Amino acid sequence: MKWSIYAALSALILAGCGDSKVASVSNGTTDSTPAATSSESPSPTATPSASPTPTPEPPTQFETIKRTPKDGEEVAVLDTGKGKIILGFLPDKAPNHVKNFKKLANSKFYDGTKFHRVIPTFMIQGGDPNTKSKDRSSWGTGGPAWNVKAEFNNVHHARGILSMARSQDPDSAGSQFFICQGDAAGNLDGQYTAFGYTIKGLDVVDKIVNVETEGELAKDPVVLKTVKIVKWPVK
Repeated sequence: MKWSIYAALSALILAGCGDSKVASVSNGTTDSTPAATSSESPSPTATPSASPTPTPEPPTQFETIKRTPKDGEEVAVLDTGKGKIILGFLPDKAPNHVKNFKKLANSKFYDGTKFHRVIPTFMIQGGDPNTKSKDRSSWGTGGPAWNVKAEFNNVHHARGILSMARSQDPDSAGSQFFICQGDAAGNLDGQYTAFGYTIKGLDVVDKIVNVETEGELAKDPVVLKTVKIVKWPVK
């Protein structure tokens, strides 16, 4: 199953992101569903719940995040082939997603993966372990052996926001994430779990999003060399 960012209104996404639709990518093909893909296969549950907990209704008003981390707060330093991106976290908005990202980073899960999916004016997507392989047909379908339950919140998906990709199942997030390169015009708000923000390196995001592509897949994707969790301020 591919993981994607499915926006609610395709017309608004097209208006907010130029003429580049966000579509889920599967084995070199695309569908018309707006999405910023994450394609990890959800882990099967041992005992399916007879009455699954319903996903809470998304908020109707959203906040544009403007924060600076406090001294001693943990941040993520992404060392990419185009430069460094420093990300702050929003544990007050999505504590489990923050914990999950840090766990993956500290285990070096992300090291050597690629930003496989890029859409100018919209986002860059990475975090898929399958991108370490040369089999491009598998890109966008990988993840860890677990999923993270949705923590939809009131964070607006503005430029620089860090959010989690997923399939159509709200609780299917795993490791694939995206960083907004443009303002998502509200189409992702309340439907994808925003859990961080860019402190430094938006110029690097701009470089990554503008690499040559085949559809939405990068021809020569930028490598995410390492992700390190360190304390602010970063030296």
